[in-house]
Amino acid sequence: MTIKVLITGAGAPGIKGTIYSLKNNWDGEKIVTVGVDMRGEVVGKYLCDSFYKIPPAKDQNFIPALLEICEQEGVDVILPQVTDELPFLSKNKRQFAKNGVRVAVSEYSSIDLANNKYKLTKIAKKMDVPSPKTFLADSWDALQDAADEVGYPFVVKPAVSSGMRGFRIVYESLDKKWSFFNEKPDNTKITIKELHEIIGDDFPELLVMEYLSGKEYSVDVLSKGGEAYVVVPRSRDQIRTGITFAGTVEKRRDIIEYAKKLTKALSLDFAHGFQFKEDREGVPKIIECNPRVQGTMVLSTLAGANVIYGAVKLALGDRLPEFKVRWGTKLLRYWGGIGVYDGSVTEI
Repeated sequence: MTIKVLITGAGAPGIKGTIYSLKNNWDGEKIVTVGVDMRGEVVGKYLCDSFYKIPPAKDQNFIPALLEICEQEGVDVILPQVTDELPFLSKNKRQFAKNGVRVAVSEYSSIDLANNKYKLTKIAKKMDVPSPKTFLADSWDALQDAADEVGYPFVVKPAVSSGMRGFRIVYESLDKKWSFFNEKPDNTKITIKELHEIIGDDFPELLVMEYLSGKEYSVDVLSKGGEAYVVVPRSRDQIRTGITFAGTVEKRRDIIEYAKKLTKALSLDFAHGFQFKEDREGVPKIIECNPRVQGTMVLSTLAGANVIYGAVKLALGDRLPEFKVRWGTKLLRYWGGIGVYDGSVTEI
């Protein structure tokens, strides 16, 4: 049997890992990948079995373009990797289903809650899941009041964003000369004065959050109807520009239980993930949810829990095996790439 999977965000950093997870599945199914991206020249164009450039998610032609590709290619399952696309795909799941296509994404109500970091912290508190002190500020006065509550340094970011967009660590003051000579350039650290210069007087709604200085974890989850089949925490041992370059699958029972609680409360389906970060006392606190395939989810595949392929199987209504996680599995990422010339592709 051949399963055709359309993968959105074919230019995402984790595309190679997603393809690896699909092709190296536990029951030897042949997987044909159809990559799509809003940019025409991306690495997935050369790694997927076929590729299409599509409009952005907010474009009125986004869904029609995907429907046309699915019909042309005979797609069985859509596997999303882009946060902005999730609400649109979720709202149109039934339209795709009429055409025989399953979309491995949660219901819209779940996506709406999971993508909003402020709503997520409120839900976490109700579920007794530790979360950082968080305030929603809609003015400079409100931001300053929140800063007084959480203390310096603190974190600001939009309630809804992806990657590190809008994320900053705010200090009262910084020794820029010391940083110039001792640190690599890092635009995440700014002073409160610099934040004001960036934002200006037209103040957008921002989250003001307690800064957590401890170890960071990503958590890969595979679920259906809010019931988790497997939960895999992995420490983010080295992070560059928001991407895990070294990580270790770690059996943190506390984080596993927290992830199960949140998955159930949000009623999440398929492959999704959470991010936790420890405070100075070592307590892991929830900082965000990614209701989609995560960038380094392939580490769970390497550890014996192929969450990505599992999402495809759940979308098709198939049964899952019992996952046996190989705790301690590590991933070391390196700079690779592809060379393209006259129709030939070379991976390095």
